Amino acid sequence: MSESEFDAVLLLSFGGPEGHDDVRPFLENVTRGRGVPPERLDEVAEHYHHFGGVSPINRLNRDLIAALEAELAEQSRDLPVYFGNRNWHPLLEDTVARMADEGVRRALVFPTSAWGGYSGCRQYHEDIARAREAVGDRAPELIKLRQFFDHPLFVDANADAVCRARDELDGDARVVFTAHSIPMRADERPGPDGDPHWYSRQVHEAARLVAEAAGVRDYDVTWQSRSGPPHVPWLEPDVCDHLEALHADGVNAVIVSPLGFVSDHLEVVWDLDNEAADKATELGMSLARAATAGTDPRFVTMIIELVSEHLDGWQRRKESPLVAAGCTVNGRLCAVPCC
Repeated sequence: MSESEFDAVLLLSFGGPEGHDDVRPFLENVTRGRGVPPERLDEVAEHYHHFGGVSPINRLNRDLIAALEAELAEQSRDLPVYFGNRNWHPLLEDTVARMADEGVRRALVFPTSAWGGYSGCRQYHEDIARAREAVGDRAPELIKLRQFFDHPLFVDANADAVCRARDELDGDARVVFTAHSIPMRADERPGPDGDPHWYSRQVHEAARLVAEAAGVRDYDVTWQSRSGPPHVPWLEPDVCDHLEALHADGVNAVIVSPLGFVSDHLEVVWDLDNEAADKATELGMSLARAATAGTDPRFVTMIIELVSEHLDGWQRRKESPLVAAGCTVNGRLCAVPCC
């Protein structure tokens, strides 16, 4: 096959439970080797049980796959879209084995993370390498697509979501962007440019781009969903703590944009639609939550563009001077010691 020939696209994601009995095994998969105390797992398990033990993430990914398949068909591209997860069924190893059984020799991999950093990029390289090793010599070649935090279509989808949320409120509102917190030590890892704090630098840059596109001058970047031992410092401020600080400064209305996530999965609906919303009510603040990119047609088109960079040699579209890296073959790193 030539460098521009591919048999399939693989959507690679985090995974989530789809019933009460799945919750604890899923959480143990996620936290294996990270020293998360059992009581913290019990606490997080209750978030899932609140929703019947079902995370929305698999359904949302299947919706995205359906939209992607429809767009590929409309463009007369004969590329089936497969689905594999890091932590729960359909597990990536099983999906790669199925791809091999069905004759796929070379596929492009779209991870559902816009970011560099360990869990958003490098760990997906590890997932790919592990799955190919499990399948053996017959495993297809897997080419991971690049990071897309500054792709103009991703930016526009999030900016319009902020504008729609703004329409829900009367008067001025402070825009608060959120992304998944990580240990501060992990954030010290460099990017492909060799400079540290690759993950948080991208989040701040994406927030700047979205705010600019939405006509927002004043905004904040906050973090959510921290886990792990309480003595380990993570990126701050936490979004709920920040709401208290804004309230103390006289802010009475906020728009919360979960820019760090590409779909309204459980961490978004629990941390923001429950905990942050409850905190805002307690403080007497109005809160509107912006949507994630999800199945916004621009986000689907963005994925097609990332694919077309490989199929058709399309020029990369980006809005930031930061390097949007991450493209690798068969799980190799794009740069050493990137992420």
